[in-house]
Parts: sequence; C-alpha cells; structure tokens
Amino acid sequence: MKSVFITGADRGIGLALSRKFLENGWQVFAGRFMKDWGELDALQEEYGEALSLISLDVGNQDSVKQAAAAVGKQTGCLDMLVNCAGIFQNGGDEAILRCLNINAVGPLRMVEAFLPLMEQGEKRLCFFSSEAGSITLAHRDGDVAYCVSKTCLNMAVRLMFEKLQTQGYRFRLYHPGWVRTYMSGKKSTVGNFEPEETAEVAYRQFISERDWEDVLILCDISNEIWPF
Repeated sequence: MKSVFITGADRGIGLALSRKFLENGWQVFAGRFMKDWGELDALQEEYGEALSLISLDVGNQDSVKQAAAAVGKQTGCLDMLVNCAGIFQNGGDEAILRCLNINAVGPLRMVEAFLPLMEQGEKRLCFFSSEAGSITLAHRDGDVAYCVSKTCLNMAVRLMFEKLQTQGYRFRLYHPGWVRTYMSGKKSTVGNFEPEETAEVAYRQFISERDWEDVLILCDISNEIWPF
C-alpha cells in the first residue's frame, strides 16, 4: 500500500484530498492541527487503520519533528508528502511573519523532517501554491502578507528542486484556483470552486507520471501552466 502525509488535513482542501487518497487505497497520515474539529474523526471511523491522525503544527519546529517521529513508528517508508496547510491574513509585520512561517517556512520544515522516511519510497513532494505568488503576473494591490509568503514558497520549492531532483525526487507545484475554503479561519462564501473539486484535480496531478521531471512547473486546476 502506498503512503502519503498531508498537512492541513483538518478541513477544506486537505480533508477532501485525504478522502480522495483513501478512496484510492492509500495509507494516509493526516496532519491534524485542530483536535476539536471532528471531520477527521468521522473520516477515520469510515476508513479505520488506513487513516492515521498525526498532531501537527507546521509553524512549530518541534511539532514537525514529533510528527515525523510518529510516522516513523508506523512505517519506514513514505511515498508522498503533500504540503497543503496554509493561512490567509492581512495586516502589518505580525501578519507577514505569520504567513511566512506557515505558508513558506512550514513546507521547508516538513521536507527536512520527512526526507529520511522518503528515501525508499516514490519520492514525491507536492506543494500548494497560488497565482498570488507569481511575480510575472502580479496584479493584486493588497494581500501583501499572503502574496509575499507564496512568492517565498515558490522560491523555496525551486531551490529544493535544484538540490533534490537529481536524487530522484519528483515535484508537483499546484495552484488550486479560487476555492471556497477556510484559509482566513472560516468557510468562505466566495470563490470559483469547492474544496472537493480542486482536490480531485490535485490528486490526479500528484500521482501522475511525467516524461519531463527535470522541469519545475506551476500547474493550475485547469491543467494550465503559470509563470512564477
């Protein structure tokens, strides 16, 4: 059975993606940030031992290390890491630092901690980005904290790609579109897609094989490539 770790799995896209992997026979390790949010518990009741709930705060180094250790006790081989956790905040320095910590540094922490478990697996590293991080196509006149964090994420993924691609790691950088999700703390009532819709496309892109794995692209829900 193939295995995947998904951050931000409590709700929204992360939860929908966890279900999608489970439906297709994967062992899912779900990074859980909110213990009082019950949707993951319901999913575990449905899928049993195929779903393992792992306490995780991607903004905290110790929490990330503990999560990797918890997964290591259950398996010596992880095939895929999906970095889905993210936040959207506006404001001054505090908002910028928080977005950077979760959206950009968080995935770096995850990759560093989980690489030892991935050496014998499929070596697939997946990241949720956004058009907000594209310098070439920048069009917003606000959302500074979020945009800066996604631009930093894109650069971080690019640097990881340069180092790890030659070691057999495969990268997926995905723009999910404008989703009615929970990034600001509550379910958004505006957007073009429900979490389940974009999770469906994300799943297909993440598991797909490409003939050109030596090229890093940002691909969206319509399978279009974005400059970043």
